[in-house]
Amino acid sequence: MSHLSYKQFTVGIEEEYMVIDPTTLELKSHEQKIVQEGQKIFKDKVKAEMHQAVVEVGTDICTDVDEALIDISTLRKTISGIADGLGLWVGASGTHPFSHWEKQLITEHVRYNELVNELQEAARSNLIFGLHVHVGMENREMAIHIANTARYFLPHVFALSTNSPFWEGRTTGYKSFRTKVFEKFPRTGIPDIFNSIEDYDSYVKMLIKTNCIDNAKKIWWDLRVHPFFNTVEFRICDIPLTVSETAAIAGIFQAICAKLYKLRSQNLNFMMYSRALINENKFRASRYGIEGNMIDFGKETEVNTRVLIYELLDFIDDVVPHLGSSNAINHVHQILEKGTGADRQLKVFEDTNSLKNVVNYVHSSFLEGISI
Repeated sequence: MSHLSYKQFTVGIEEEYMVIDPTTLELKSHEQKIVQEGQKIFKDKVKAEMHQAVVEVGTDICTDVDEALIDISTLRKTISGIADGLGLWVGASGTHPFSHWEKQLITEHVRYNELVNELQEAARSNLIFGLHVHVGMENREMAIHIANTARYFLPHVFALSTNSPFWEGRTTGYKSFRTKVFEKFPRTGIPDIFNSIEDYDSYVKMLIKTNCIDNAKKIWWDLRVHPFFNTVEFRICDIPLTVSETAAIAGIFQAICAKLYKLRSQNLNFMMYSRALINENKFRASRYGIEGNMIDFGKETEVNTRVLIYELLDFIDDVVPHLGSSNAINHVHQILEKGTGADRQLKVFEDTNSLKNVVNYVHSSFLEGISI
């Protein structure tokens, strides 16, 4: 199948950054000044979020992961510089180690006001920071097929991204507590299987007709066919500490899509499993990250999570050269060796018994590996 073209599998990355007071190391409202200055340079690639202590950035549509890495590195470096000029810090962690959400201001915007009015404390307390990866598709019919099948791999990649072990000054016992916070929202988590894109569209239309939502962007699953673009959007991951981790994760998601496309082109498919089963692995990933076991549903047995990640790398290995993502994906081996962001945060706390030192570490890691 060497004649297959993988050019449609473009990549877009969105990251959410925390804004930090360098003196108290608490989260701090930047009064949208970082966004305003960022938009002068990047226009709508820099956006406000619901909480005023959050800045969201997004890359252009990139032809490959290396291009996306340059784009997200430029965004991180520039946003960090803008923050420094305002006497602020930025950092990348799924949750802040000790700031309390009750103290944080909500951005004044019609959309956010509607969310808070509907979801109340679930919205106000949703002070979390994620990574979203968009992978381009040739059409929405292919997108729903790939989304259905890619669901199985979500916990495996999520485990690599885990980067939120603390919440409001406590060690949570989870490698990703961010996901537990977000589960208070409706329409989150692992999606169901849809038999066709028409089946999915009918579901969305039903929700809109019955006033559950006003548009499909209020479906916040861990994976979704984007309501407006021909992309599959992977939303399960914590924001990683470093850009190298972000690029590795984006590369894996892109390669999963390409491999499933290749199988489809050969009239083959990967086994699809129920939401209930995949949720068991998602819990294990959020609780233990890469340090525990997950379920191999084909073998019906527990397997070390690292072994399953190596099996995933083997699964996508034949498409990676066509995508040009070998360098980015190879960083996974460093994650497996040195631990995820959560493991490294916990190590700092174990060594110093100081959550402030953890925040310092998060901030100091923000530009790690950026050479531009």
